[in-house]
Amino acid sequence: MEGAQESFISHLVELRDRLIRALLAVLVVFFGLVNWARDIYTLLAAPMLAALPEGGQMIATDVSGAFFVPIKVTMMVAFLFTLPYVLYQAWSFVAPGLYTHEKKLALPLLVASVLLFFIGMSFAYFVVFPTVFTFINKFAPEGVAVMTDIDKYLSFVLTTFLAFGVTFEVPVVVIVLVRVGLVSVAKLKEIRPYVIVGAFIVGAIFTPPDVLSQFMLAVPMWLLYELGIVLAQMIGTSTRADADAYCAPDTKAMDAELDRAEAESARNRESN
Repeated sequence: MEGAQESFISHLVELRDRLIRALLAVLVVFFGLVNWARDIYTLLAAPMLAALPEGGQMIATDVSGAFFVPIKVTMMVAFLFTLPYVLYQAWSFVAPGLYTHEKKLALPLLVASVLLFFIGMSFAYFVVFPTVFTFINKFAPEGVAVMTDIDKYLSFVLTTFLAFGVTFEVPVVVIVLVRVGLVSVAKLKEIRPYVIVGAFIVGAIFTPPDVLSQFMLAVPMWLLYELGIVLAQMIGTSTRADADAYCAPDTKAMDAELDRAEAESARNRESN
């Protein structure tokens, strides 16, 4: 009992240490970038600034908004820069408790998840934002000065980044569902129409109320779903066989040990 308690406490200590390392890494990068906080926000706002009509500008309606919004953006950028190190700390904590076949599946999926999330954010920044902002600002009535609040713009950008980042995780989700045996590839193909409808519903919820942005989220989600099906067919259908293959040698060793113990016990009884 004491050994189990000590092991639990040691795990908590290790978790605390890794969380502190991750937080320190984020803070170090943040303090290194904070001097350029205004430039970083300007870079984030570039798609909107480029789409604004002549004379349009961004404003800060909150007293402290002009200070805190660039700081928030810099903190977000610092976290993104240190995300590989943060995930490394999380992986180092979890990996010792995984089987070999689980590590072979989890590590590539973790790396792919990070890359796909960044790709989703990049797609939103370089493709979605310029297209949507230009489309929306063209509909501004004559005589109306378009002036977007920087805090509301930041909230919109973060929501869109999250929506597209999560959307681009669809292939990973599909592969995991197939590999753990929760759903078959045939079933995924069967529910394709419902997935397409769901993609457009998600696009309507997490994008501005215009058809263009909804399509720009829903169509990639559908295509990534199809990509996930193709990759799942290539990788395999279940990890159960891998687990059995991994555990089989250990089971045989245990049986052999039991046979040796029984033979030794029989010899002891005969000698007595």
